[in-house]
Amino acid sequence: MKAMVVYDSKFGNTEKIAQAVGEALGSLGQVEVMRVGNVQAQRLGGLDLLVVGSPTWRFRPTPAISELLKSIPRNGLKGTRVAAFDTRLTPEEIQSTAAILGRIVSIFGFAAQPISKALQKKGGEPVAPAEGFYVEGSEGPLRDGELERAAGWARQAAARASAA
Repeated sequence: MKAMVVYDSKFGNTEKIAQAVGEALGSLGQVEVMRVGNVQAQRLGGLDLLVVGSPTWRFRPTPAISELLKSIPRNGLKGTRVAAFDTRLTPEEIQSTAAILGRIVSIFGFAAQPISKALQKKGGEPVAPAEGFYVEGSEGPLRDGELERAAGWARQAAARASAA
């Protein structure tokens, strides 16, 4: 299996999740884990599995991830299995910060879902539900157990990609 994990990270938490995902996929074949600034859209074609992750930034992916997704040609991911993740505040932190924040999140959501939709719009075939991994506070650290949860999510995505 030829796979790539593309990520952006503000405080290092999303990078840690991307690395955990890459390590989990590594036993299945050739895997590259790359920061978004080092990736060009034409490198994404021909992969068996593409995983894209971003911190939730203003209720959506970072501008760099959004720009990369826009630059992928229409049907540029045809035949590629895809999965998306984000890092986000815990539900408890959202509720304790301000009641209005909970309402805003319920309307606008997090970064993973728009990433997943963009990957599908470019022809990608989803193999895992868009997933969020929890960060304590805006800058982290990751909540205990999130790296292990990310590895498990990646193994499930890879199993579905191999079976498809």
